[in-house]
This record gives sequence, structure tokens and C-alpha cells, in this order.
Amino acid sequence: MTAIEEDWLRLAEAMIFAAATPVTPRALGQLLPDAADTDAVIAALRARYDGRGVELAEVGGGLQFRTAADIAPRLRRVIQLSRRLPRVAMETLAIVAYHQPLSRAEIEHIRGVALSQQTLETLLEAGLIEPKGRRETPGRPTTWGTTTAFLTQFGLKDLRELPPPEDLLLEPPRPAEG
Repeated sequence: MTAIEEDWLRLAEAMIFAAATPVTPRALGQLLPDAADTDAVIAALRARYDGRGVELAEVGGGLQFRTAADIAPRLRRVIQLSRRLPRVAMETLAIVAYHQPLSRAEIEHIRGVALSQQTLETLLEAGLIEPKGRRETPGRPTTWGTTTAFLTQFGLKDLRELPPPEDLLLEPPRPAEG
């Protein structure tokens, strides 16, 4: 490997390490010299960390360094985890993830009970959901969807990696009412 190629790896490594959110291959490509093959740099960086305590993971549409999956359970004993979401917030988050974009009324219809504003605020503050627009219905209610932070938090590349709803004992998705 030439010094230039090693420099590309070091640059990519530093960018991914320093970024607060997953780094897209496109953003990485913009940082690297024109002569660099971004996919090859990513593959070499992934190989460099293979079998280490930290690995290069694809999450939220980008790349991020994460604790190796086989070590993570041991670290949980010594590293304090962020506070857990209340059950109603997790239920709401699951509904949003599988049925997005949807309005508060649609969430309430699927859950079968009213949804408190505090639940939505909890998910918003955690950065797990965000407004996705407004329905073209009376009152023009806000629709909600998940964020890149949601994907990152749950270690997903994209929403297609969610387990099938039937595996979670949820009702199959219903078509949104207009």
C-alpha cells in the first residue's frame, strides 16, 4: 500500500470517527482525492477493523464506528445506557416506523387509545421521529416519520431491515386513510 493510499484510509477513518452522525459514502468521496476509489477505501477500512473491539458499521444510510457486537453485552455492565423509552413511546415508535408517514390521529387509530402530546415530545427530543409534512385533509395534520437517528439507534441501514410485522405480533399494515 502506498503512502497516499494509507493517507486516504487515515482521512476516512478520522472523518467517520469525528462525525456525530453516520457518514455517507458520497460525503466521504467528497473528502477524498479524486483518484481515490471510495468503495475500495471503505472496504480496506472495514478489513482493518475486522475482529477488533470497534467495527465499521453501515447504519442510517452511512458509516459509523460501533462497538463490536460480540463485545457490546460485556460493556453494558460498565457503561451506563441512555434512559429507556416508556412502553407507550416504544409502541408509538414502532407504529411510526412501520406505517410512516402518519398523523397523530392515525397513530391513535392503530393503537386504539389516545396519544399524549408528551409521548410525541419524548420521541422528538430523542431525535427518533420528525415531521414529514402535512395531510391534505381538514386541519392539515402533521405527519410523522422516523429519522436517521432512529436507524442509527437500532443499527439499521434503512427501514427495509425492520423485521416483518408478523414477527413482532403486530397487525399487518393498513392502508392510510385519505
